[in-house]
Amino acid sequence: MEYFLLFISLILLILGIIGSILPALPGLPLSWLGLLSLFLIDEIQFSSFMLLITLFITLFISVLDYLIPAQGTKRFGGSKYGIWGTNIGLVIGIFIPVPLGFLIGPFVGALIGELLFDIKNVKRAFKAATGSLIGFLASTFIKLVTCIAFVGVAVKVIFVNLKIWF
Repeated sequence: MEYFLLFISLILLILGIIGSILPALPGLPLSWLGLLSLFLIDEIQFSSFMLLITLFITLFISVLDYLIPAQGTKRFGGSKYGIWGTNIGLVIGIFIPVPLGFLIGPFVGALIGELLFDIKNVKRAFKAATGSLIGFLASTFIKLVTCIAFVGVAVKVIFVNLKIWF
């Protein structure tokens, strides 16, 4: 059973890294579930305090993941229309079969939202859409780095506990 949980843990951690880039997968929660799988292995000594800290980090960054692209739009002069457009574009972009639709979606959504707000100010709409894209890239980067850090935690825990298995 230990080897099965170890295998599941590694798969979840890898899926977490992939999911931190592709918005269709909840990357950070998958990575955390990988750490939880390690915690459930009786032979591995994994601090429950570390598990709680990583859970807090996961929850915090997951909330930020929805706020950062909208804040990027707002910081670049976008209105509530642009913020709504960013969020709607992000969801729609996941399902668009165009390569990197998840990148194009928030940008186009913010652009359309801003143009609905003020069709005459294309420059401001483009600037707000750029802010949306930068915000999305920033949140993706934060998730990716955190997922890689979770993999580092898992690797350390596994190597510290290798002597028990061999």
